[in-house]
Amino acid sequence: MEEVKLLGFYSSPFSVRVEIALKLKGIEYEFIEAQLPIKQCPNIVKYNPIYKKVPVFLHNGKPISESLVILEYIDENWKDGTSLLPKDPYQRAMARFWSKFMDEKCLPEILKLCYDSNYEVKVKAMGELHELLKLLENELIKDNNNIFFGGENKVGYMEIVSILITYWLGVMQEALEVDILNKKEFPNICEWADKLMSCSFLKENLPPREKLLAFYKKYAQPFVLQNNEVSQ
Repeated sequence: MEEVKLLGFYSSPFSVRVEIALKLKGIEYEFIEAQLPIKQCPNIVKYNPIYKKVPVFLHNGKPISESLVILEYIDENWKDGTSLLPKDPYQRAMARFWSKFMDEKCLPEILKLCYDSNYEVKVKAMGELHELLKLLENELIKDNNNIFFGGENKVGYMEIVSILITYWLGVMQEALEVDILNKKEFPNICEWADKLMSCSFLKENLPPREKLLAFYKKYAQPFVLQNNEVSQ
């Protein structure tokens, strides 16, 4: 019998990505919640000593880290059931490309916006994120009133990865009282988000919005101009 465990944290979109993939594939697993602070959690230090981050996926005792890597491992190792990545080679390449775009380009700006205490850094991050979201907006394809990345009318790899934008970003901007992702400027992304959030499977496997909102209101740095940052 295969042993599958996931070390994660409820407010991490990266942990939740893996949970969604496991449930979509019908894979039984044990969830182990990491302790705060994550970087000092004994299990995280033990199984992910390089990055000291969640998620960590344990398959028969062997650890794998980084959510995108874990998603591909799950898709390759458990071929039965729903495929996460598109079957078409080009669409599969594009799913990987835009997933990396979210994590390598959008994520750093989101983190600055959320956790940096410097007002000017936050303002710059918001501007950078706005421009990055424009690029993603143009990549979304509409098909018969359904909107999914790459034209595939199903929840897959990109939809799972996108919860950073389609769910978490909305919660973060509400906690920070800023307006970044809105229907006027980003109709395709917002429609994509609405469609995904109307999917009962996804909705049931995302943390409650109010619980996430409370977390970010507690830990995110407020978006305010500090006295020592006012120009003389």
